[in-house]
Amino acid sequence: MTATEKVHVGWREWLSLPDLDIAQIKAKVDTGARTSCIHALDIEEYTEQGETWVKFYTHPVQENEDVRVECHAKVKKRKFVTSSSGQKELRYFIETTLGAGGKSWPIEITLSNRSTMKFRMLLGRTAMENRLVVDPALSYLLNS
Repeated sequence: MTATEKVHVGWREWLSLPDLDIAQIKAKVDTGARTSCIHALDIEEYTEQGETWVKFYTHPVQENEDVRVECHAKVKKRKFVTSSSGQKELRYFIETTLGAGGKSWPIEITLSNRSTMKFRMLLGRTAMENRLVVDPALSYLLNS
């Protein structure tokens, strides 16, 4: 994909996660983070047709806990992730579709309680690779 074909984004954007029924979520676009993450609460593991799935809730709108979305996703793996504060946390990894600037593609994302963080979602560089160009001086360039 050439630079002109890539989606241009700012350091924060409104994105969508249609597989999770999230029409809009404000995300920090973080080229320093390898892994993407979404705010997840009350994570429950269950089995469906012999595969491990999770049910979780998210509040996609920052500072508004009245908006609560129930999500279901197949578990891709579980492994330890080191946060920016240096804490190791065992997280679920799921695959879902990311919508950005009229385009969509599958991404891997972890589930973690981000209630103390400013953004409900962190978009890491593996989800951006060969698809996005980041201008850190700008914000909200997209209509997800």
